[in-house]
Amino acid sequence: MVLNFLFTKSKISTVLLESVRNASKKTGGSTKNTNCKVKPKHRGWKKQDGHMVQAGNILATQRTPRFHPGLNVGFGRNGTLFAMEPGKVVVTCEQFDPNWEHTWVQRIYGGREQQTIYKKYFNVIPAPQHQRFKLVDEV
Repeated sequence: MVLNFLFTKSKISTVLLESVRNASKKTGGSTKNTNCKVKPKHRGWKKQDGHMVQAGNILATQRTPRFHPGLNVGFGRNGTLFAMEPGKVVVTCEQFDPNWEHTWVQRIYGGREQQTIYKKYFNVIPAPQHQRFKLVDEV
């Protein structure tokens, strides 16, 4: 409220000149980074080279085929690599020999016919089986 003071001999009187209207609600701030509904996709390696895995463990998640399945490794519909056998994970970088007559290969690798192309492969080396067997029946 704005007040105007009038000074007279010994007393002070106040006169209300105008009233100020206050905001009934606060102003809204920026909402650029407040979308909490979208959760991040933590893609990439889940198991490193040398880790022991069980059957069904996820080795890597990816959007495009960056890593490729090797020995005892499955390839899911969404590009997930998973172990099909229990054992030790081995990641290798192997030479890739594509079928150059295929139109998809020509589109992706066009101009690299003379180069050597390498790709990362996930392999699972099975754990050695136990050697404790019992003879059930003699023939």
